[in-house]
Amino acid sequence: MKNSDEESSKAEHSLEKADGEHTTDQPGRLNRRSFLGGVTAATVAAGFLGLPTIAEAKEIGPENPVQRREDEWVRRNGDAVAEKLLPPKHPTNGDEDRYFNKIGNFSKGLPHDVLGEVELSAYTGLITALTSGAASDFEAIQLGGVVKLSNPQSSYAYCLEGSDSHVGVTALPPAYAGNEQGSEMAENYWMALARDVAFANYDSDPTIAAAVADLSTFPNYQGPQPVTPDTIFRGFTPGDLIGPYVSQFLALPIPYGAMTVPQQITTNVAGDDHMTSYLGWLNIQNGGAPTDHNVFDSTPRYMRDLRDIAAFVHKDFSYEAGLNAALILGGMAATLDPNNPYLSYTKTAAFGTFGAPDVLDMVGRVSAAALRCVYFQKWLVHRRVRPEEYAGNVQNQMTGQGSYPLPARLLSSPVLTAIFDKYGTYLLPMAYAEGCPAHPSFPQGHGTLIGATVTVLKAFYNETFEIPNPVVASSDGLSLEPYNGSLTIGNELNKLAANIARARDASGVHWRSDGMNGLLLGEAAAIKILKDLKANYWEQFAGFQLTKFNGRTIVI
Repeated sequence: MKNSDEESSKAEHSLEKADGEHTTDQPGRLNRRSFLGGVTAATVAAGFLGLPTIAEAKEIGPENPVQRREDEWVRRNGDAVAEKLLPPKHPTNGDEDRYFNKIGNFSKGLPHDVLGEVELSAYTGLITALTSGAASDFEAIQLGGVVKLSNPQSSYAYCLEGSDSHVGVTALPPAYAGNEQGSEMAENYWMALARDVAFANYDSDPTIAAAVADLSTFPNYQGPQPVTPDTIFRGFTPGDLIGPYVSQFLALPIPYGAMTVPQQITTNVAGDDHMTSYLGWLNIQNGGAPTDHNVFDSTPRYMRDLRDIAAFVHKDFSYEAGLNAALILGGMAATLDPNNPYLSYTKTAAFGTFGAPDVLDMVGRVSAAALRCVYFQKWLVHRRVRPEEYAGNVQNQMTGQGSYPLPARLLSSPVLTAIFDKYGTYLLPMAYAEGCPAHPSFPQGHGTLIGATVTVLKAFYNETFEIPNPVVASSDGLSLEPYNGSLTIGNELNKLAANIARARDASGVHWRSDGMNGLLLGEAAAIKILKDLKANYWEQFAGFQLTKFNGRTIVI
């Protein structure tokens, strides 16, 4: 072993040299550069471990290294070239230019006057920072309290898988003074009043009946038509109007490795509403810490009303609902997408590709891209006002403290009388003590994330598969009861997406159009990633088949 020991000693001495140190090549002496450049990994291993030198390994496969690199370049760069040639345009609703006092735009966390209108110098500083992207400009933003703005610099982050985050385009958010935004504000007020009504009791509840009567006649209301106790507050996707309000993927137990996790959550007690006093509301708009706190129910419950689903999306991590759905699908032995190549293979099984690890990875990876897409839209394009901010304008208009171009139909809605009678102001009762997050409203982050994750799950699984033994929560949320009806994977994934989006509206932090357009943005982001990754699979298959939120079936 003498020769091997000597070679190992020389190698160790060479590798101890600091980077950048120069030595003179001499017979019998190795420097770092000549050592690393002149031997193979196999030789190094042999010297270090005292093993006999082996021949250099030769990879096998249908492509040699040169062909592989060329193939990789084509797969990586095709869409990037197209996006460079056709950069998208991003129109918005014009509210920021229309109103000098920025009433149509997000300003929470900045200093405000007694009417809750933002100090224009602070808003200008925010726009300066968003325009330059310079850390020094962000540090110069004038805040009104202790709350920090939520991650505006993520809006500049690149996405090199799928489309870049700045490529996606959304519909225009409703205008501040229009009836669509007025209808969304009225719906948010009604949802706040109905938070503690069990879905099972919607047919007989007087608050639901009043909401149905009001929203049925509201101009440009975009909820499901006709508005009935069975359709109110639901989303727009195929499957939303079939079966219980709450998706099976928010009710069924979650198989988590060797454990099974029931979906009983820590929710808030009935009547746990916040920001209904004017001074408390103004403190939160200025970025102050809340002066009260949420009160939690000591009994875990299955989600059975709007307060419960609002509580879920208050504490969830970014792609929790999508991950839970993936685990439930794996546990119920759901059938795979008809185009999955392993359905026809008899000798090999799916795993790292087309199997459970592939599905779970995809749920996470599309979430990161979706979040960057939505933060670009929020901070650099739309900067839409939050419902709680808009409600401050309603309060000041109704009490004669200010004058705003609010829709006349909203100001005459019976929901304002109902809100004032219960809370003593016209402010929007919030489910969370701190109100909305410190970033703009449109599109909705939760909606974009769940839109993306649901899309990849529809791509991997057979959407027509019927869910075995469906359930519905009891009216008190203490148990699950059998549901007598047929529910499919595709419809219940759509409903899951709508549940998550609508839950943020029910909490008061978002508008209907935020969530619905978030779903579409997330879907588009996921489809682009699936398109990229389809080219990366070695297995030959026709492509991912899925039904979009608009009901159209596509193959990627």
